[in-house]
Amino acid sequence: MVYYSQGFDDNNWNTDIVIFGIFPSDAAVRSGREILFQAFNWESQKHDWWRNLEKKVPDIAKSGFTSAWLPPPTHSFSPEGYLPQNLYSLNSSYGSEHQLKALLQQMKRHKVRAMADIVINHRIGTTQGHGGMYNRYDGIPLSWSEHAVTACTGGLGNRSTGDNFHGVPNIDHTQHFVRKDITAWLQWLRNNVGFQDFRFDFARGYSAKYVKEYIEGAKPIFSVGEYWDSCNYNGSVLDYNQDSHRQRIINWIDGTGQLSTAFDFTSKGILQEAVKGQLWRLRDSQGKPPGVMGWWPSRSVTFIDNHDTGSTQVSNASLLLILQ
Repeated sequence: MVYYSQGFDDNNWNTDIVIFGIFPSDAAVRSGREILFQAFNWESQKHDWWRNLEKKVPDIAKSGFTSAWLPPPTHSFSPEGYLPQNLYSLNSSYGSEHQLKALLQQMKRHKVRAMADIVINHRIGTTQGHGGMYNRYDGIPLSWSEHAVTACTGGLGNRSTGDNFHGVPNIDHTQHFVRKDITAWLQWLRNNVGFQDFRFDFARGYSAKYVKEYIEGAKPIFSVGEYWDSCNYNGSVLDYNQDSHRQRIINWIDGTGQLSTAFDFTSKGILQEAVKGQLWRLRDSQGKPPGVMGWWPSRSVTFIDNHDTGSTQVSNASLLLILQ
């Protein structure tokens, strides 16, 4: 079986990188000792979050975290932020634009990079258009027509280049005007608002080549993608061999031109079974770690739980723990 990235060096599989991905050209992440803190959970918007978090920044910095992943910062149809509408409005359920910028300034003072949660797979419309669906964006910045929405989710654009996020208009990234607008918005987040790192939400919803284009256009210091699909099971039992699962994540990383890392959902799925007395799962058939970190550690962001896998949707959790 042939696997890994086309640019992967198997003889260098465990050098330099301890925690998560680096870009060789970026001094800010060259050490390989980046530690990402997930600075919210599924309920955080109920707790005056930007002001609350601003008070905690000194402790976050003192604890050694180099980057803090913040929830989606823009106006959203849902309080958690994952159904965005007006992308240029920084007034959200987490707080006001003023409070967000005060938080980002505090993070800059304490040398903790701010990671923006980039939700660009889908967008809630403001007015009804084709088919009677809310797939137009009149009256707000980025006032797209139905041609910005994929044909498979009720728009007049092309078919999706990835998996559909059902129930809402999915953005058609094949449209040049859409990519131009998204790139300009990301540049605004990076250069005007003060975010330095990006996390791409629902990354399997559109082609990785567009992530590459957005990273090249906005130039974040560090990027990570949420390429999350199911591990391989035999009925309800997790398969020992998860090579095809981690290969899909690696293929996505390759598709970004190797400019982005990805969350190691393979290791997450294996670890949650291994701790039930199945420690034999922690090595693959080659004696390496069985997830993405075993094949491409410099692009693997390992974790225990996050706001989806360990939140009040399932249980309580607020910290994205990075395996060391």
